[in-house]
Amino acid sequence: MELGFIGLGQMGSRMAIRLLDAGHSLTVFDRDEAAMAKVVARGARRASSAAEVAAASETVLMSLPTPDVVRNVVFGPDGVTDSNRTTKLVDLSTTGPKMAMQIAAELDKAGRITLLDAPVSGGIAGAEKGTLAVMVSGEKEAVETLRPVLSVLGKVFVCGDKPGMGQTLKLANNIIAVAALAISSEAMAMGAKAGLDPQIMIDTIMASSGGNVALRDKFPKAVLTGTFDFGFATGLSYKDVRLCVDEAEAMGVPMVVGAAVRQLMAVTNATFGPDSDFTSVARVLEGWAGVKIRSRPK
Repeated sequence: MELGFIGLGQMGSRMAIRLLDAGHSLTVFDRDEAAMAKVVARGARRASSAAEVAAASETVLMSLPTPDVVRNVVFGPDGVTDSNRTTKLVDLSTTGPKMAMQIAAELDKAGRITLLDAPVSGGIAGAEKGTLAVMVSGEKEAVETLRPVLSVLGKVFVCGDKPGMGQTLKLANNIIAVAALAISSEAMAMGAKAGLDPQIMIDTIMASSGGNVALRDKFPKAVLTGTFDFGFATGLSYKDVRLCVDEAEAMGVPMVVGAAVRQLMAVTNATFGPDSDFTSVARVLEGWAGVKIRSRPK
């Protein structure tokens, strides 16, 4: 297909390259020229704005950091809606259901562009390997038309026929994942303070009832090594959990544990900055406990 792609960060660039490798024709835009150059070098066409991407593409995919950025790319100056060619817009970002529904409603009024709400999960490795979970919701016909495209990115889960439903599922996933990281950081700091070998702790817990993805992937790669470089920014993680708790509260669903996770990510964000890796939450616990959670020499 003739596709457009806007947003070529850590996730977007890898998804765009997978689409190129699958044979799709791609016109791309990112405000970061260096990020765009990497994808152009793989065969994409460079655009100078989101509007130029839309003018070249009937279907445009977006992978952007925040709800406000998504809204501006769609409706702002030189945005997607400045072009009359695009008929389908696929938002792979995490914006929350409220923003997805607002954008879909405004696009529906114009009567030209169908929004597919399709947030993804699986991290940089999943984006590179094409093993992401793609949580898509929107008009059934549009979903089926674009299923072959989305399948290049990973496994497609159809969540419903209204934009926003995919976002709700993504936020639920993310609050669970970050909660696992937070509580694992607390437990690992406790064990390290007591003198336990962190690697033995992980091996034992992963064979027990406390096993989780944070201990399986994030701790061995980014915490035990002291590198704190798993590949997801603290600021984005904080945004995700904040969106989740706010949306849940608006629905009348209390999030007691979720609110505590939000506060811990707020501390991490304030302490190490939004550009730090979200595994830095373990650094917060290390500081409070006065201990390092590190691999020991064998």
